[in-house]
Amino acid sequence: MPVYSMTGYASAQIGSAPEGSERESKNSSSIQIGLEIRAVNSRFLDLSFKLPDELRQYEPALRELLVSQLKRGKVEVRMSQDAASRHQIPEPSARLLQRLNSLQDSTLAWLPKAHALSVADVIRLAAAEQAPLADISQEQILTMAAQATTALLASRQREGERLGLMLTQRIEQLRKLAAQAEPLVPKLVAQQRQRFIERWQEAMALADSGVPPEAAQDRALTEATAFAIRIDVAEEITRLNSHLDELDRLILKGGEIGKRLDFLIQELHREANTMGSKSAALELTHISVDMKVLIEQMREQVQNIE
Repeated sequence: MPVYSMTGYASAQIGSAPEGSERESKNSSSIQIGLEIRAVNSRFLDLSFKLPDELRQYEPALRELLVSQLKRGKVEVRMSQDAASRHQIPEPSARLLQRLNSLQDSTLAWLPKAHALSVADVIRLAAAEQAPLADISQEQILTMAAQATTALLASRQREGERLGLMLTQRIEQLRKLAAQAEPLVPKLVAQQRQRFIERWQEAMALADSGVPPEAAQDRALTEATAFAIRIDVAEEITRLNSHLDELDRLILKGGEIGKRLDFLIQELHREANTMGSKSAALELTHISVDMKVLIEQMREQVQNIE
C-alpha cells in the first residue's frame, strides 16, 4: 500500500443541464454545484461541512462517503451553488412578476410601512426560480463527491510518496552516523583504561604507601571498567538500528502508519539523547547532535502522514 499524506486538495463541479441543451437555451442561467475538499494534518479524522441551506440535506451521505475513504486528517468540505451564466441578468417571467406584485400588495395592506420590492430583489428572485435545485439529484451529488474524493486521495498519495522518500533518505543518514559512532566506544575505553593506569602509577609513586603495584593496577582496571560501562552506547546503537529497520518496514508497507511512525521517532530521539549524555568524546557528541537534527526533521514530516 502507498504512504498517504494528510494534506491535500480537490474540487469538482456538476450542472443542472448539459451544455447547449434546450433547457439552457430557454433559461438565462442553469444551476452549478461546486464542491471543494481541503485536508490538513490532525491526530484523528475531523470532518467539517460548510454547505448552503439548500444543500444541507446531503451532509450525512457526504460524511459516510468520506469516513469510508479517509482515516485521519482535518477535512473541510465546501459546497456552493452558482449560476452557470452569472454574468447574464435573468429575465423575470410574467407569472413571477404577477405573483410578486400580488404578494407585495397583500404585505403592504398589513404592513403599510414595509419597503417595496426593488429591481435587485426581483432579479435575485428570478435567478432563484430559473435555476431550481430540484434538477440536481442526490446521485449526481454523490458522484461528484466520489470524483473529488478520488482526486483528493491521489493528491495525498503523491505527497505521501514525497514524504516517504524524504524519510528513507534520513534513515540512511542515521545509519551512517550510527556506523561512525560504533567503533568510537572501544577506542575511548582503551584510551581511558591506559590513562587510569598511568594516573594510579603516578599517585602510588608519590604516596609511597607500600601498596603492591599489582593491587594498584587492579584498582585502576576496576575504575576503567566502571568508566567503560558508563560510556558504553552499544545498546543504544543496537536499539537505534532496530528502530530504523522498523521504520523502513512501515514505509514499505504503507497504509495507516502515521501514529506508529510518530512513536518510533520518539524512541529514536530518546536513544540519540542517551548517546549524547554518555558521550566522553567531542566526536561522539557531534554525532549525537547530528542525529537529533535528522530525527527532528523526520518528526515534522511524520506529523503529516496518515
